[in-house]
Amino acid sequence: MTAVLIRPAHALDAGKLADILAVGNAQFDWLPPLFTSAEEINIIGDMIDAGWVRAAYLDGMIVGFIARKGTEIHALCLAPHLQGQGIGRTMMRDAQRNAKKLGLWSYQANTHASQFYEKAGFIEVTRTDGSGNEARLPDIRYEWYREAE
Repeated sequence: MTAVLIRPAHALDAGKLADILAVGNAQFDWLPPLFTSAEEINIIGDMIDAGWVRAAYLDGMIVGFIARKGTEIHALCLAPHLQGQGIGRTMMRDAQRNAKKLGLWSYQANTHASQFYEKAGFIEVTRTDGSGNEARLPDIRYEWYREAE
């Protein structure tokens, strides 16, 4: 596999990133649609404008992204056909590189994501009934702390 390049996303990337998110979310029959395509483009565009989003490129094509504000990861998404090839791990390592701690929420039903986060060193700190998220689905809070050097 060609090396993955991670760089800040640009405003014109919002549509492609929204497409990747839509395809990723469509694989989950338990996840209700929350936003229209236009709304997702606007949300991702706002995150890009705020400087939160880093895109993953493979062979010059955008294949995924991670959105991080400070210590909070708001989104991590990779084209489903590329999962399991280390690209998501590369994005996560990029986020962890200069961080002392990170946190994120994941749906309990997304067992693949839970396994991914745990392999990346995140630990589960709490579970909720989902009343605090837009999908109203039970979720898990994960946190990662850099080990003392």
